Amino acid sequence: MLRFALGVAEAGFFPGIVYFLTRWFPQSSRGRALGVFYFGAPLAFIFGSPMSGALLDLHGALGFAGWQWLFLVEGLLASIVGVWAFWYLDNGPADARWLDAGQRELLVARLARDAQHASSHGPRSVFAALIDPRVLVLSMVYFLLQMSVYGVIFYLPQQVAGLLGTHVGAKVGFVTAIPWLCAVLVTWLVPRYADRHGRHQWLAVIMLVVAGAGIAISGLASQPLVSLIALCFAASGLIAAQPLFWTFPTHYLTGAAAAGAIALINSLGGLGGFVAPMVRTSAEHMYASTSAGLVLLGFVAVLAAIAIAVFVRPSPAFPYTHGKPAKTS
Repeated sequence: MLRFALGVAEAGFFPGIVYFLTRWFPQSSRGRALGVFYFGAPLAFIFGSPMSGALLDLHGALGFAGWQWLFLVEGLLASIVGVWAFWYLDNGPADARWLDAGQRELLVARLARDAQHASSHGPRSVFAALIDPRVLVLSMVYFLLQMSVYGVIFYLPQQVAGLLGTHVGAKVGFVTAIPWLCAVLVTWLVPRYADRHGRHQWLAVIMLVVAGAGIAISGLASQPLVSLIALCFAASGLIAAQPLFWTFPTHYLTGAAAAGAIALINSLGGLGGFVAPMVRTSAEHMYASTSAGLVLLGFVAVLAAIAIAVFVRPSPAFPYTHGKPAKTS
């Protein structure tokens, strides 16, 4: 029952944040903004992995099991941040007292211009957005992407423990942080380059191919160092691809249509995390190999890349890019 309540509480958080960022950042800088938001994932794993391992090592302290310490401490921290964010965050630039009048007017005007452009190229109502073929295609892509992501996130500690020949604990937590350090660096660089040069689609494809290769090699390699390097590529590609992905629906959706579509994409895509463990386990049993599941999930990442290359069509250029009028023919 509590697990169900946790799922309900989490369900609206991520799509809400993506939509919230569209109310603050123009399209020309949205990839960078989403990239910074996605720092949260690797940073959580960098600091959370050692902390989680240390909490698990507290097994028996004060009569609590290690997993109970994990839930108590990390759940309490998340609750504190949630209360703080409610009072700290402003709804939009018009409410931001920390911007001067000129900055507020400029930002509001840029966002209004982007919204007008998006509404002229995409559905305007929630229902129209939910049945829009582009939204359904993006839901499929995100489903494949999340299958690969969860294949890495959920199994990375166990995989590193296997490479080190030890149990999941503080030592494994510190080594597990290495791929996420790489992911932070790549996620800082790639969305910025994409915003600057307008290459979101093809950079997303490249990141997913790199991630897929990394996942597969991490399972096939016989040497721990090679597997760890491959995991660095897998984590970096998967994290960096996601802020690029979310620029696709927000390019031609705005307002309530954007909110509904983002929620649908996230909900259907999130099912990938439910399917991934079953797919991996089935592949391992079918081929009697612990590598088969990772190879299959790596192939799924490549399928997501192919789907983006084939089915995702770049939207018409926005009238303003980096504050300057875009060239028109």
